[in-house]
Amino acid sequence: METFPTIDALASAPEEKVLRLWQGLGYYSRARNLHTTAKFVSNELNGKFPNTYSEILKLKGVGPYTAAAIASICFDEPTPVVDGNVFRFASRYFGVDADISKSSSRKVFEEVLQSEIPNKSPGTFNQAMMEHGATTCAPNPKCDLCDFTTGCYAFNKEVQKSLPVKTGKTKVRDRHFNYIVLKCDENFFLNERTRKDVWSGLYDFLVIEGERDEEDVLKVSSEMLPLQKPILEEVSETFVHILSHQKISARFYSMKISDKDAKKVSQKTNLKSYSVEEMLNLPKPKLIVNYLNQIGIK
Repeated sequence: METFPTIDALASAPEEKVLRLWQGLGYYSRARNLHTTAKFVSNELNGKFPNTYSEILKLKGVGPYTAAAIASICFDEPTPVVDGNVFRFASRYFGVDADISKSSSRKVFEEVLQSEIPNKSPGTFNQAMMEHGATTCAPNPKCDLCDFTTGCYAFNKEVQKSLPVKTGKTKVRDRHFNYIVLKCDENFFLNERTRKDVWSGLYDFLVIEGERDEEDVLKVSSEMLPLQKPILEEVSETFVHILSHQKISARFYSMKISDKDAKKVSQKTNLKSYSVEEMLNLPKPKLIVNYLNQIGIK
């Protein structure tokens, strides 16, 4: 917000700078959507942000939850917000047994809450619903601290643990990244991730994916890279990085290469040479930042 104090300022910024400032927050698609929407509002809506739920919902990257939050909190439109905390509180209080893992259930909850949300201060109502679900009506509910037990379906039926109903479970994919960290003097070789995968648009080192031992990683790297006499300096410990649907285990193979090999790498691969200062200013996954911090580059 300090760097881009207005929608127009954000709209005119290069994507790389937006991603660099977002670094460490994860969900980089949100940063790209934020940037795309800023451009749309700036160029197509003359810099004026829409002020109704239906119009806000049309913006790229904005779903029902975000649209309802903005419409109610910023523009006093009585539209209920439904997030995980609201699902939990509403399902218990009103006795709604619709499966929250199904997208169709959102409409059920929205209809129930639409009849409850006040026309005056709807944003306060929505924030209170979210806050109560996050603190008191938590996964392990604190019913002894709750002000709403008298009218609560779950409390009176003693079914707090059964609500909300959620049958779908997120499958977590295990991945193994073997990073080849090429160094020539004080320069590092990185590439921009452009394919449709995690961290698209961010920079990392050459990666060999798969669960492999050290010998196999070195063999594959020698086949991929036009190197004559690389010097393996260090193999890192395993870094673990958890994403919403993926668990990534990574090891870093630090290799020192000659000026001659560095030129070949630049000519025959997508890797580019960056000084430490340049590398620090590139948008990078938190996993790469953690590794750099460990080797003393901050």
